[in-house]
Amino acid sequence: MENIFECRNITFAYAQLEEGKPPPPPILDDVSFAVKRGEFVAVLGHNGSGKSTLAKHLNAILLPQSGTVTVNGVDTRDEDRLLEIRSHVGMVFQNPDNQIVATVVEEDVAFALENLGVPPDEIRRRVDDALRSVGMYEHRLHAPHHLSGGQKQRVAIAGIIAMRPDCIVLDEPTAMLDPRGRREVMQTIQQLNREFGITVVLITHFMDEAAQCGRVVVMNDGEIILDDLPQAVFAQVERLQEVGLDVPQATELIHELRSAGIELPQDIIGVDRCVQAISRLLKG
Repeated sequence: MENIFECRNITFAYAQLEEGKPPPPPILDDVSFAVKRGEFVAVLGHNGSGKSTLAKHLNAILLPQSGTVTVNGVDTRDEDRLLEIRSHVGMVFQNPDNQIVATVVEEDVAFALENLGVPPDEIRRRVDDALRSVGMYEHRLHAPHHLSGGQKQRVAIAGIIAMRPDCIVLDEPTAMLDPRGRREVMQTIQQLNREFGITVVLITHFMDEAAQCGRVVVMNDGEIILDDLPQAVFAQVERLQEVGLDVPQATELIHELRSAGIELPQDIIGVDRCVQAISRLLKG
């Protein structure tokens, strides 16, 4: 399967804020990272680890100071193809209020398409399809400020979907939501990945969200330190705790029981499997 993203040895540091002080350390330090078309990848890391900076390199919001980033084989430094790059990769940010610009839901989803000069009939089809895909079609005539946080975030995602991207990069999209809103957004992006084949890169600090992805990448101090299946990454409990990260609660419980000498599988990350494993143990 071909790569949609390829980051090769990229380094990036933010500008020095005060004269006379030493330059800040790089927030990305010789990072190499690739994502295959159709993957669902979670990127974890504590604040300042570089995960959001990496996300902003994936559609040329930021450009590497050394190394290269390509999207569908196009170098993000190629200014003449910037629109093409961003048509392939949509970004969804933490606060949906920062992305919603219209006073009616369907008008907000149509906003970018109108700016691109898409014909009205095609806009109508795309807006309706996008709102249906995120379960917000019935709210198309509502005012966004009357929606819940989870609903607003789904409208923001619909606005990206209407652009027909190959990939969606979500930078902590559930950080400001309650548990119900988080579930709504996760169900939406899982459906988009599963049913429409849209590549998803999810920046998150929620371990249970990362556990639902197909691959987990862990960053620390501007470097990628782990990159594997969720079961393999979360089995390294001590390594994650060393860099200030938690693990899913089910994984932590299994780890504590194993540390106490109780024989249980090491690769459990979900509540259902945890319950099944402990139930079998008790029955045995």
